Amino acid sequence: MKTINIKLSKELKKLEIVTFADEHYGDSLCDVDLLKEKIEYVKNNEHVYCILNGDLINNSTKNSVGDVYSEKETPMEQLVKICELFEPIREKILCVNFGNHEQRTWKWEGIDITKLFCMQLGLIDRYGKESSLIFLKFGEKSSHNKNQHVLYIIFVTHGSGGGRREGSKLNRLADMANIVDADIYIHSHTHLPMTMKQTFYRTDTRNGTVKLVPKLFINTAATLNYGGYGEAAEFKPSSKESPRLLLDGRNKKFKAIL
Repeated sequence: MKTINIKLSKELKKLEIVTFADEHYGDSLCDVDLLKEKIEYVKNNEHVYCILNGDLINNSTKNSVGDVYSEKETPMEQLVKICELFEPIREKILCVNFGNHEQRTWKWEGIDITKLFCMQLGLIDRYGKESSLIFLKFGEKSSHNKNQHVLYIIFVTHGSGGGRREGSKLNRLADMANIVDADIYIHSHTHLPMTMKQTFYRTDTRNGTVKLVPKLFINTAATLNYGGYGEAAEFKPSSKESPRLLLDGRNKKFKAIL
């Protein structure tokens, strides 16, 4: 599991994190205008950062699932373009994970195009491939522990499976808590935007105590218009609006809005 330690400014009183996942750039149904709008939002707001959680490009190949003949650009052209799109916000990218669409090239040719993306943008230290566990520090505690950043632990993976029904997709999201203890869990792949909170007793081995803490779960949307495979397979149309993660820089408080 890739651990990523990030320390941002103490002057940040709040942080918003936007997730880019299942963009499927190159698919004829990709909402490119929405993708560009999200990138501009990150670029133009100082307190907004982002996570890249797989399937940035559609990457249909002759050997893969998907319609190679309906791609708007070749996989190489898709990779070049997605690098160009994200380059202006490269310093605001907290982590980059592998998706099943990027895995198509790895499976058949042994070429990791997500790693190439990270190398091109100078983000190889932020590349988690299967998953990323982010230790994110920013702001400054408002309590007696001044001069300390507020720490958030975020577990991110693209995900797999999920099924047709909402319940099965929710189960995939909730199961992330069985892997590692974190404050926030971010899952993609199933294209169903949703968020939920649970509570959990976290042990403090140093002091021999436990504390009841919240855990936040986020599942992200896809930037795809309805049609194609989804329509042919009778999947429901999905919202393209992903939850946004809001973090407090003075007290450890977090929530997602949709």
